Amino acid sequence: MDSQHPPSPNSEQQTASRKQKRGIGGIGWAVVGVVFFGSLLAIGILPRLSQRSELQAAVKEASTIPSVKVFTPTRATASTKLELPGSIVALNQTTIYARSTGYLRRWYADIGDRVRAGQLLAEIDSPDTDQQVLQANAELVQAQANVSQSRANLAKGISDLKQARANLLIARQSWERWQFLVKQGAVAQQDTDTKYATYQANIANVEAAQNTVSSDSASVKAAEANAHASLANFQRNRVLQSYKKVTAPFAGVITSRNVNSGVLISAGNSSTSTSSSISTSNSNTSNTSLYTIAAYDKLNVNVNVPQSLSQSLQTGQTAQITVRELPQRVFTGKVVRTSNAIDPNTRTLLTQLEVRNSDATLRPGMYASVKFAINRNDPPFIVPDSALVVNGGGTQVAIVTNEKKVHYQKVTVGRDYGTEVEITSGLTENESLIATPTVDEIEGLRVQPIVQTKTK
Repeated sequence: MDSQHPPSPNSEQQTASRKQKRGIGGIGWAVVGVVFFGSLLAIGILPRLSQRSELQAAVKEASTIPSVKVFTPTRATASTKLELPGSIVALNQTTIYARSTGYLRRWYADIGDRVRAGQLLAEIDSPDTDQQVLQANAELVQAQANVSQSRANLAKGISDLKQARANLLIARQSWERWQFLVKQGAVAQQDTDTKYATYQANIANVEAAQNTVSSDSASVKAAEANAHASLANFQRNRVLQSYKKVTAPFAGVITSRNVNSGVLISAGNSSTSTSSSISTSNSNTSNTSLYTIAAYDKLNVNVNVPQSLSQSLQTGQTAQITVRELPQRVFTGKVVRTSNAIDPNTRTLLTQLEVRNSDATLRPGMYASVKFAINRNDPPFIVPDSALVVNGGGTQVAIVTNEKKVHYQKVTVGRDYGTEVEITSGLTENESLIATPTVDEIEGLRVQPIVQTKTK
Protein backbone atom coordinates (compact mmCIF):
# COMPACT_ATOMS: atom_id res chain seq x y z
CA MET A 1 0.00 0.00 0.00
CA ASP A 2 2.81 2.20 0.83
CA SER A 3 4.46 1.54 -2.37
CA GLN A 4 1.42 2.40 -4.16
CA HIS A 5 0.86 5.60 -2.27
CA PRO A 6 4.13 7.57 -1.86
CA PRO A 7 4.38 9.85 1.28
CA SER A 8 3.26 13.34 1.01
CA PRO A 9 5.49 16.33 1.51
CA ASN A 10 4.00 17.21 4.91
CA SER A 11 4.59 13.76 6.18
CA GLU A 12 8.29 13.97 5.32
CA GLN A 13 8.67 17.29 7.07
CA GLN A 14 7.15 15.94 10.27
CA THR A 15 9.45 12.94 10.17
CA ALA A 16 12.47 15.12 9.73
CA SER A 17 11.32 17.40 12.54
CA ARG A 18 10.93 14.47 14.91
CA LYS A 19 14.45 13.21 14.07
CA GLN A 20 15.85 16.68 14.64
CA LYS A 21 14.17 16.95 18.03
CA ARG A 22 15.36 13.50 19.01
CA GLY A 23 18.97 14.36 18.06
CA ILE A 24 19.01 17.65 20.00
CA GLY A 25 17.80 15.93 23.13
CA GLY A 26 20.73 13.46 23.19
CA ILE A 27 23.38 16.14 22.75
CA GLY A 28 21.84 18.20 25.51
CA TRP A 29 21.93 15.38 27.92
CA ALA A 30 25.54 14.75 27.00
CA VAL A 31 26.45 18.37 27.62
CA VAL A 32 24.67 18.37 30.92
CA GLY A 33 26.55 15.27 31.95
CA VAL A 34 29.84 16.74 30.97
CA VAL A 35 29.12 19.90 32.90
CA PHE A 36 28.05 17.92 35.95
CA PHE A 37 31.09 15.72 36.06
CA GLY A 38 33.33 18.72 35.31
CA SER A 39 31.88 20.51 38.32
CA LEU A 40 32.61 17.51 40.54
CA LEU A 41 36.19 17.36 39.29
CA ALA A 42 36.63 21.08 39.86
CA ILE A 43 35.31 20.79 43.39
CA GLY A 44 37.85 18.05 44.23
CA ILE A 45 40.87 19.20 42.26
CA LEU A 46 40.94 22.95 42.80
CA PRO A 47 41.49 22.81 46.62
CA ARG A 48 44.24 20.29 46.12
CA LEU A 49 45.83 22.46 43.53
CA SER A 50 45.59 25.40 45.93
CA GLN A 51 47.10 23.44 48.78
CA ARG A 52 49.86 22.20 46.53
CA SER A 53 50.60 25.72 45.47
CA GLU A 54 50.73 26.93 49.05
CA LEU A 55 52.94 24.00 50.03
CA GLN A 56 55.30 24.71 47.18
CA ALA A 57 55.41 28.37 48.22
CA ALA A 58 56.12 27.39 51.82
CA VAL A 59 58.85 24.98 50.76
CA LYS A 60 60.33 27.65 48.56
CA GLU A 61 60.23 30.17 51.40
CA ALA A 62 61.69 27.65 53.85
CA SER A 63 64.49 26.83 51.49
CA THR A 64 65.57 30.50 51.53
CA ILE A 65 65.68 30.78 55.45
CA PRO A 66 68.76 29.09 56.99
CA SER A 67 68.23 26.60 59.80
CA VAL A 68 70.33 26.83 62.95
CA LYS A 69 70.66 24.53 65.92
CA VAL A 70 69.79 26.23 69.20
CA PHE A 71 69.84 25.28 72.87
CA THR A 72 68.82 26.84 76.17
CA PRO A 73 71.67 27.58 78.60
CA THR A 74 71.63 25.80 81.95
CA ARG A 75 73.24 26.74 85.22
CA ALA A 76 76.20 24.93 86.67
CA THR A 77 75.86 23.01 89.91
CA ALA A 78 75.94 25.01 93.14
CA SER A 79 78.94 23.01 94.33
CA THR A 80 82.04 22.98 92.16
CA LYS A 81 85.61 21.78 92.41
CA LEU A 82 88.41 24.28 92.03
CA GLU A 83 91.92 22.97 91.49
CA LEU A 84 94.82 25.41 91.68
CA PRO A 85 98.60 25.10 91.86
CA GLY A 86 100.24 25.87 95.18
CA SER A 87 103.68 26.24 96.70
CA ILE A 88 104.63 24.59 100.00
CA VAL A 89 106.59 26.82 102.38
CA ALA A 90 107.82 26.34 105.94
CA LEU A 91 105.50 27.62 108.64
CA ASN A 92 108.51 28.97 110.51
CA GLN A 93 112.03 29.26 109.09
CA THR A 94 114.90 31.31 110.38
CA THR A 95 118.65 31.72 110.17
CA ILE A 96 120.52 31.34 113.46
CA TYR A 97 123.23 33.91 114.20
CA ALA A 98 125.79 34.09 116.97
CA ARG A 99 125.20 36.56 119.79
CA SER A 100 128.58 35.98 121.42
CA THR A 101 131.97 36.66 119.84
CA GLY A 102 134.60 33.93 119.92
CA TYR A 103 135.78 30.72 118.31
CA LEU A 104 133.45 27.84 117.57
CA ARG A 105 134.45 25.13 119.99
CA ARG A 106 132.12 22.40 118.70
CA TRP A 107 128.96 21.88 116.69
CA TYR A 108 126.37 19.18 117.47
CA ALA A 109 123.80 19.26 114.62
CA ASP A 110 124.16 18.87 110.89
CA ILE A 111 121.90 19.29 107.87
CA GLY A 112 118.85 17.06 107.88
CA ASP A 113 118.87 16.58 111.66
CA ARG A 114 115.55 16.98 113.44
CA VAL A 115 116.04 19.04 116.61
CA ARG A 116 113.76 20.00 119.46
CA ALA A 117 113.27 23.47 120.90
CA GLY A 118 116.19 24.43 123.16
CA GLN A 119 118.46 21.65 121.93
CA LEU A 120 122.18 22.49 121.97
CA LEU A 121 123.49 23.07 118.44
CA ALA A 122 126.97 24.51 118.99
CA GLU A 123 129.32 25.95 121.62
CA ILE A 124 131.48 29.07 121.30
CA ASP A 125 134.67 29.67 123.26
CA SER A 126 134.48 33.36 124.32
CA PRO A 127 137.13 34.34 126.96
CA ASP A 128 136.35 38.04 126.58
CA THR A 129 132.77 37.44 127.63
CA ASP A 130 133.92 35.35 130.58
CA GLN A 131 136.17 38.19 131.79
CA GLN A 132 133.36 40.69 131.40
CA VAL A 133 131.18 38.51 133.58
CA LEU A 134 133.89 38.38 136.28
CA GLN A 135 134.36 42.15 136.15
CA ALA A 136 130.62 42.78 136.31
CA ASN A 137 130.37 40.44 139.28
CA ALA A 138 133.14 42.29 141.12
CA GLU A 139 131.44 45.63 140.47
CA LEU A 140 128.21 44.19 141.76
CA VAL A 141 129.88 43.01 144.99
CA GLN A 142 131.44 46.43 145.52
CA ALA A 143 128.14 48.19 144.88
CA GLN A 144 126.37 45.92 147.32
CA ALA A 145 129.08 46.67 149.93
CA ASN A 146 128.53 50.40 149.39
CA VAL A 147 124.86 49.88 149.98
CA SER A 148 125.56 48.10 153.25
CA GLN A 149 127.93 50.90 154.40
CA SER A 150 125.43 53.59 153.43
CA ARG A 151 122.68 51.82 155.32
CA ALA A 152 124.95 51.53 158.38
CA ASN A 153 125.71 55.25 158.24
CA LEU A 154 122.01 55.96 157.93
CA ALA A 155 121.27 53.79 160.95
CA LYS A 156 123.92 55.63 163.02
CA GLY A 157 122.54 58.97 161.88
CA ILE A 158 119.05 57.95 162.91
CA SER A 159 120.38 56.87 166.32
CA ASP A 160 122.19 60.18 166.75
CA LEU A 161 119.03 62.03 165.83
CA LYS A 162 117.07 60.17 168.45
CA GLN A 163 119.75 60.99 171.08
CA ALA A 164 119.75 64.65 170.03
CA ARG A 165 115.98 64.81 170.35
CA ALA A 166 116.16 63.26 173.83
CA ASN A 167 118.82 65.77 174.90
CA LEU A 168 116.69 68.57 173.49
CA LEU A 169 113.71 67.42 175.54
CA ILE A 170 115.78 67.37 178.76
CA ALA A 171 117.28 70.78 178.02
CA ARG A 172 113.87 72.28 177.40
CA GLN A 173 112.41 70.92 180.59
CA SER A 174 115.43 72.19 182.62
CA TRP A 175 115.16 75.65 181.14
CA GLU A 176 111.42 75.85 181.85
CA ARG A 177 112.00 74.66 185.47
CA TRP A 178 114.76 77.24 186.00
CA GLN A 179 112.51 79.96 184.67
CA PHE A 180 109.95 79.15 187.40
CA LEU A 181 112.69 79.09 190.07
CA VAL A 182 114.16 82.40 189.03
CA LYS A 183 110.75 84.02 189.49
CA GLN A 184 110.65 82.60 193.02
CA GLY A 185 114.12 83.95 193.67
CA ALA A 186 115.46 80.52 194.34
CA VAL A 187 118.16 80.61 191.64
CA ALA A 188 120.18 83.28 189.97
CA GLN A 189 119.28 84.68 186.57
CA GLN A 190 122.67 83.63 185.23
CA ASP A 191 121.91 79.99 185.89
CA THR A 192 118.63 80.38 183.98
CA ASP A 193 120.46 81.88 181.02
CA THR A 194 122.85 78.93 181.05
CA LYS A 195 119.95 76.48 180.86
CA TYR A 196 118.49 78.46 178.00
CA ALA A 197 121.78 78.35 176.07
CA THR A 198 121.96 74.58 176.60
CA TYR A 199 118.41 74.27 175.24
CA GLN A 200 119.31 76.25 172.11
CA ALA A 201 122.43 74.13 171.56
CA ASN A 202 120.34 70.94 171.64
CA ILE A 203 117.99 72.42 169.06
CA ALA A 204 120.97 72.94 166.76
CA ASN A 205 122.13 69.38 167.43
CA VAL A 206 118.74 67.98 166.42
CA GLU A 207 118.77 69.97 163.19
CA ALA A 208 122.29 68.77 162.40
CA ALA A 209 121.30 65.16 163.11
CA GLN A 210 118.26 65.52 160.84
CA ASN A 211 120.46 66.84 158.02
CA THR A 212 122.87 63.95 158.55
CA VAL A 213 120.00 61.44 158.32
CA SER A 214 118.74 63.06 155.12
CA SER A 215 122.20 62.91 153.59
CA ASP A 216 122.68 59.29 154.65
CA SER A 217 119.27 58.41 153.22
CA ALA A 218 120.24 59.96 149.87
CA SER A 219 123.54 58.06 149.98
CA VAL A 220 121.65 54.82 150.56
CA LYS A 221 119.41 55.48 147.56
CA ALA A 222 122.40 56.29 145.38
CA ALA A 223 124.21 53.18 146.52
CA GLU A 224 121.14 51.05 145.92
CA ALA A 225 120.74 52.52 142.40
CA ASN A 226 124.38 51.82 141.68
CA ALA A 227 123.91 48.28 142.94
CA HIS A 228 120.89 47.78 140.69
CA ALA A 229 122.92 49.03 137.72
CA SER A 230 125.79 46.71 138.60
CA LEU A 231 123.33 43.83 138.92
CA ALA A 232 121.81 44.61 135.54
CA ASN A 233 125.24 44.78 133.95
CA PHE A 234 126.20 41.49 135.58
CA GLN A 235 123.01 39.82 134.40
CA ARG A 236 123.53 41.18 130.87
CA ASN A 237 127.00 39.72 130.72
CA ARG A 238 125.71 36.46 132.12
CA VAL A 239 123.13 36.34 129.32
CA LEU A 240 125.84 37.07 126.76
CA GLN A 241 127.86 34.32 128.31
CA SER A 242 124.91 31.96 127.94
CA TYR A 243 124.93 32.71 124.21
CA LYS A 244 128.15 30.75 124.03
CA LYS A 245 125.77 27.81 123.79
CA VAL A 246 123.74 28.09 120.59
CA THR A 247 120.35 26.39 120.93
CA ALA A 248 117.42 25.72 118.58
CA PRO A 249 114.73 28.41 118.87
CA PHE A 250 111.99 25.91 117.94
CA ALA A 251 111.57 22.30 116.90
CA GLY A 252 112.42 21.69 113.27
CA VAL A 253 114.94 20.42 110.75
CA ILE A 254 118.42 21.83 110.15
CA THR A 255 118.52 22.83 106.49
CA SER A 256 121.87 24.61 106.50
CA ARG A 257 125.13 24.50 108.49
CA ASN A 258 127.61 27.21 107.55
CA VAL A 259 130.43 26.82 110.09
CA ASN A 260 133.01 24.32 111.34
CA SER A 261 134.96 23.99 114.56
CA GLY A 262 137.59 26.68 115.11
CA VAL A 263 135.91 29.33 112.97
CA LEU A 264 135.97 32.85 114.39
CA ILE A 265 132.41 33.90 115.15
CA SER A 266 131.37 37.55 115.24
CA ALA A 267 128.32 38.59 117.22
CA GLY A 268 125.45 40.02 115.19
CA ASN A 269 124.03 39.39 111.70
CA SER A 270 126.04 41.83 109.61
CA SER A 271 127.72 39.05 107.64
CA THR A 272 126.77 38.75 103.98
CA SER A 273 126.66 34.96 104.21
CA THR A 274 122.97 34.40 104.88
CA SER A 275 122.26 31.55 102.49
CA SER A 276 119.36 29.31 103.52
CA SER A 277 120.11 26.54 101.05
CA ILE A 278 121.19 23.10 102.23
CA SER A 279 124.99 23.27 102.32
CA THR A 280 128.06 22.75 104.46
CA SER A 281 131.02 25.04 104.81
CA ASN A 282 134.65 24.09 105.27
CA SER A 283 135.81 27.69 105.36
CA ASN A 284 137.84 28.94 108.33
CA THR A 285 136.80 32.54 107.82
CA SER A 286 134.43 34.56 109.98
CA ASN A 287 130.78 33.80 109.47
CA THR A 288 128.01 34.87 111.81
CA SER A 289 125.37 32.72 110.12
CA LEU A 290 125.58 29.38 111.91
CA TYR A 291 122.48 27.42 110.94
CA THR A 292 119.18 27.63 109.09
CA ILE A 293 116.30 25.80 110.73
CA ALA A 294 112.78 25.19 109.39
CA ALA A 295 109.73 23.88 111.22
CA TYR A 296 108.24 20.86 109.44
CA ASP A 297 105.45 19.75 111.78
CA LYS A 298 103.18 22.30 110.14
CA LEU A 299 103.60 23.77 106.69
CA ASN A 300 101.92 26.52 104.73
CA VAL A 301 100.65 26.22 101.19
CA ASN A 302 100.40 29.47 99.23
CA VAL A 303 97.71 29.56 96.51
CA ASN A 304 96.70 32.38 94.15
CA VAL A 305 92.90 32.29 93.85
CA PRO A 306 91.29 34.04 90.84
CA GLN A 307 89.38 37.21 91.61
CA SER A 308 86.10 35.73 90.35
CA LEU A 309 86.21 33.06 93.07
CA SER A 310 87.90 35.01 95.84
CA GLN A 311 84.59 35.76 97.58
CA SER A 312 83.73 32.05 97.74
CA LEU A 313 86.65 31.18 100.03
CA GLN A 314 86.25 31.50 103.79
CA THR A 315 88.77 31.26 106.61
CA GLY A 316 88.61 27.78 108.10
CA GLN A 317 87.58 26.15 104.83
CA THR A 318 89.36 22.88 104.08
CA ALA A 319 90.98 21.69 100.87
CA GLN A 320 92.66 18.56 99.56
CA ILE A 321 96.39 18.84 98.86
CA THR A 322 98.32 16.42 96.71
CA VAL A 323 101.84 16.29 95.30
CA ARG A 324 102.97 14.44 92.21
CA GLU A 325 105.68 12.54 94.04
CA LEU A 326 103.16 11.06 96.50
CA PRO A 327 100.22 9.97 94.32
CA GLN A 328 98.70 7.78 97.05
CA ARG A 329 98.65 10.49 99.73
CA VAL A 330 96.01 13.14 100.15
CA PHE A 331 96.69 15.84 102.75
CA THR A 332 94.05 18.07 104.29
CA GLY A 333 94.75 21.77 104.53
CA LYS A 334 92.80 24.58 106.17
CA VAL A 335 92.58 28.18 105.02
CA VAL A 336 94.14 30.24 107.81
CA ARG A 337 94.54 33.64 106.19
CA THR A 338 94.46 35.65 102.97
CA SER A 339 96.26 38.78 101.87
CA ASN A 340 92.82 40.49 101.80
CA ALA A 341 93.90 42.34 98.66
CA ILE A 342 93.77 41.48 94.96
CA ASP A 343 97.11 41.53 93.17
CA PRO A 344 96.66 44.11 90.37
CA ASN A 345 99.13 42.26 88.13
CA THR A 346 97.57 38.79 88.29
CA ARG A 347 94.07 39.64 89.58
CA THR A 348 94.41 36.92 92.18
CA LEU A 349 94.05 36.68 95.95
CA LEU A 350 97.00 35.20 97.85
CA THR A 351 95.52 32.52 100.11
CA GLN A 352 97.49 30.58 102.72
CA LEU A 353 96.56 27.13 103.97
CA GLU A 354 98.01 25.25 106.91
CA VAL A 355 98.68 21.50 106.64
CA ARG A 356 100.00 19.13 109.30
CA ASN A 357 103.19 17.30 108.43
CA SER A 358 104.04 15.30 111.55
CA ASP A 359 105.92 12.63 109.59
CA ALA A 360 107.90 15.22 107.58
CA THR A 361 106.66 13.76 104.31
CA LEU A 362 106.13 17.16 102.73
CA ARG A 363 109.06 19.50 102.26
CA PRO A 364 109.22 23.26 101.78
CA GLY A 365 109.58 24.26 98.15
CA MET A 366 107.41 21.43 96.80
CA TYR A 367 104.84 22.08 94.08
CA ALA A 368 101.35 21.04 95.19
CA SER A 369 97.87 20.76 93.72
CA VAL A 370 95.11 22.23 95.90
CA LYS A 371 91.48 21.22 95.38
CA PHE A 372 88.74 23.37 96.90
CA ALA A 373 85.05 22.48 97.16
CA ILE A 374 83.23 25.77 96.56
CA ASN A 375 79.52 26.40 97.15
CA ARG A 376 78.12 29.17 94.96
CA ASN A 377 74.87 30.99 95.77
CA ASP A 378 74.45 32.12 92.17
CA PRO A 379 75.99 29.46 89.91
CA PRO A 380 77.03 30.65 86.43
CA PHE A 381 75.72 29.29 83.14
CA ILE A 382 77.57 26.57 81.26
CA VAL A 383 77.75 26.79 77.45
CA PRO A 384 79.95 25.01 74.89
CA ASP A 385 82.92 27.02 73.76
CA SER A 386 81.67 26.74 70.16
CA ALA A 387 78.77 29.06 71.08
CA LEU A 388 81.13 31.97 71.78
CA VAL A 389 81.93 34.65 69.24
CA VAL A 390 84.96 36.82 69.91
CA ASN A 391 85.34 39.95 67.82
CA GLY A 392 85.82 43.67 68.16
CA GLY A 393 82.66 43.87 70.29
CA GLY A 394 84.13 41.53 72.89
CA THR A 395 82.94 38.05 73.79
CA GLN A 396 79.38 37.42 72.58
CA VAL A 397 76.80 34.69 72.01
CA ALA A 398 74.27 34.52 69.15
CA ILE A 399 70.68 34.52 70.40
CA VAL A 400 67.57 33.69 68.36
CA THR A 401 64.85 36.12 69.45
CA ASN A 402 61.11 35.45 69.61
CA GLU A 403 60.87 36.95 66.11
CA LYS A 404 63.33 34.26 64.96
CA LYS A 405 66.04 36.81 64.30
CA VAL A 406 69.70 36.65 65.23
CA HIS A 407 70.91 38.97 68.02
CA TYR A 408 74.43 39.07 69.43
CA GLN A 409 74.56 39.43 73.22
CA LYS A 410 77.73 40.43 75.06
CA VAL A 411 78.65 38.08 77.94
CA THR A 412 81.32 37.71 80.60
CA VAL A 413 83.28 34.48 80.65
CA GLY A 414 84.29 32.75 83.89
CA ARG A 415 86.19 29.50 84.19
CA ASP A 416 87.24 27.67 81.03
CA TYR A 417 86.80 23.89 81.14
CA GLY A 418 88.19 23.30 77.66
CA THR A 419 85.10 22.29 75.68
CA GLU A 420 82.80 24.32 77.94
CA VAL A 421 83.00 27.71 79.61
CA GLU A 422 81.19 29.51 82.40
CA ILE A 423 79.12 32.61 81.63
CA THR A 424 78.97 34.80 84.72
CA SER A 425 76.86 37.63 83.28
CA GLY A 426 74.85 38.48 80.19
CA LEU A 427 72.33 35.59 80.20
CA THR A 428 68.97 35.05 81.93
CA GLU A 429 68.40 31.30 81.27
CA ASN A 430 65.52 31.96 78.85
CA GLU A 431 67.54 32.59 75.69
CA SER A 432 67.88 30.32 72.69
CA LEU A 433 71.56 30.26 71.79
CA ILE A 434 72.94 29.21 68.44
CA ALA A 435 75.16 26.20 69.07
CA THR A 436 77.73 27.05 66.40
CA PRO A 437 77.34 30.58 64.98
CA THR A 438 79.08 31.39 61.71
CA VAL A 439 79.84 34.55 59.80
CA ASP A 440 76.64 34.00 57.80
CA GLU A 441 74.45 34.57 60.88
CA ILE A 442 74.62 38.34 60.93
CA GLU A 443 72.72 40.63 63.29
CA GLY A 444 68.99 40.67 62.51
CA LEU A 445 69.09 37.68 60.10
CA ARG A 446 65.88 35.62 60.08
CA VAL A 447 66.60 31.98 60.82
CA GLN A 448 64.75 28.75 61.43
CA PRO A 449 65.72 27.45 64.92
CA ILE A 450 66.07 23.73 65.48
CA VAL A 451 66.17 22.86 69.18
CA GLN A 452 68.86 20.44 70.25
CA THR A 453 69.59 18.86 73.60
CA LYS A 454 72.67 20.30 75.23
CA THR A 455 75.06 17.63 76.36
CA LYS A 456 77.79 18.01 78.88
